[in-house]
Amino acid sequence: MRLADALHQRPVVLDGGLSNQLEAAGHDLGDTLWSARLLADEPEAVEAAHRAYYEAGAEVAITASYQATYEGFARHGVDARRTAGLLRLSVELARRAGAGLGHEAWVAASAGPYGAMLADGSEYRGRYGLTVADLERFHRPRLETLAAAGPDVLALETVPDTDEARALLRAVRGLGVPAWLSYGVAGGRTRAGQPLDEAFALAAEADEVIAVGVNCCDPRDVEAAVAVARRVTGLPVVVYPNSGEAWDAGARAWRGPARFAPGMAARWRAAGARLIGGCCRVGPAAIAGLAAELSPPHHAA
Repeated sequence: MRLADALHQRPVVLDGGLSNQLEAAGHDLGDTLWSARLLADEPEAVEAAHRAYYEAGAEVAITASYQATYEGFARHGVDARRTAGLLRLSVELARRAGAGLGHEAWVAASAGPYGAMLADGSEYRGRYGLTVADLERFHRPRLETLAAAGPDVLALETVPDTDEARALLRAVRGLGVPAWLSYGVAGGRTRAGQPLDEAFALAAEADEVIAVGVNCCDPRDVEAAVAVARRVTGLPVVVYPNSGEAWDAGARAWRGPARFAPGMAARWRAAGARLIGGCCRVGPAAIAGLAAELSPPHHAA
């Protein structure tokens, strides 16, 4: 079944934070490539992390390509040909991890924002001083490579502002792979401070977009954002907040209390969410709880 069709029938369970699962397994993600480094150095670790989420009940795995870019790898001495291979590998690892589990295992190829490549926290601010055309030129080559690898969907995620959303929506045109568009939000606005109704409206007429929503945000900001996304676009809504802590870019660490709870999913679903999971600091145990809460067919008693 296509993911787009499933979303119109029932809630679908997304995975949780890839980076925290890799760190829990003892891997150092301290450099600017973050989890993307392991695509080159320890791909088996990435596959194992994906499988942990699938086994916990996730039906969609988001690839380790969030911070994998031609520019970012070039700074580490990796040429374009090798980078293309690593981007393709990110999809292959997620696909292999979901093989033979007896339930749906869709693959979402992650395309993080321009700020993720900078690794300076600007993905949580946006407004990089680039034009929409500049951002489209940055995103298109990576999206072309990921699309050619055959994922089920492209995850245009943690988008901080409407300029980057416009660029990404242009960049996915004609690739032949559906996409979801997911903003980073805070207090009912994009990270750059734009109203959510204006931000979500950009996706309403994009044929490639099968879901729109929010991710890597405080769980308390989800419910209101879901309602706006559903009202403005009429599309299935995707939500995968982080644990509720705040990112300290200087320390490259999360601070504050965790607020994510699987029981929140019932309210999100009632508001219109159909693709539901977790982002940073949300691990397999929380996804197992989420899967039980949403009770997809393969978890039914």
